[in-house]
Amino acid sequence: MTSTSPPPAELTPAACAQQLKALFPALFAGAVKPLKLRIQVDIQERAPGVFTKQVLSAFFRRHTGSTSYLIAVAKAPHRIDLDGQPAGEVSAEHRQIALDELARRRASNESRRELEEQQRFNRAGLLRDFQTTTLTRANFCVLKGVADEELDGLLEIARGEAEERSRRQPAIDPRGQRRPGPAGGGQRPPRAR
Repeated sequence: MTSTSPPPAELTPAACAQQLKALFPALFAGAVKPLKLRIQVDIQERAPGVFTKQVLSAFFRRHTGSTSYLIAVAKAPHRIDLDGQPAGEVSAEHRQIALDELARRRASNESRRELEEQQRFNRAGLLRDFQTTTLTRANFCVLKGVADEELDGLLEIARGEAEERSRRQPAIDPRGQRRPGPAGGGQRPPRAR
């Protein structure tokens, strides 16, 4: 009668990362490094029964899709094995794929930031207009194309953003000098002589 060991417990990708770091610190500890191709086979051979194929696949999908991994592939000349040794060059094709994905993410992040900035600008205008309008609330909402039930939430967000802006920007008095206070730091600029 042969004895078989129980199958390894299913790990989360984060728990898998911790186990890999403990077992193979030369590769998984410290800065992210480009992995040797087919590293899963090496892991299964050196740590039999510790990781299921599904757990490793889930971990590597997450790990190799991370921005830090893509940067490592784009910059490093070699892939690294479980012992921290070079294990083949990073191909020009893989480097280009990493660079293309990094550029796509940068453009996506820039678009998102631009959209968020435009939305902040629109909310600030909505707040300014609401504070000075002589229209009824219902007419104001129709004119601005905002549902009545959304108006209070948008105005609250705009007030919070305005408060945050005023905390970050130095307070300037009408003569162009900083005013004492939390935003201005409480110090006056030196006088021109």
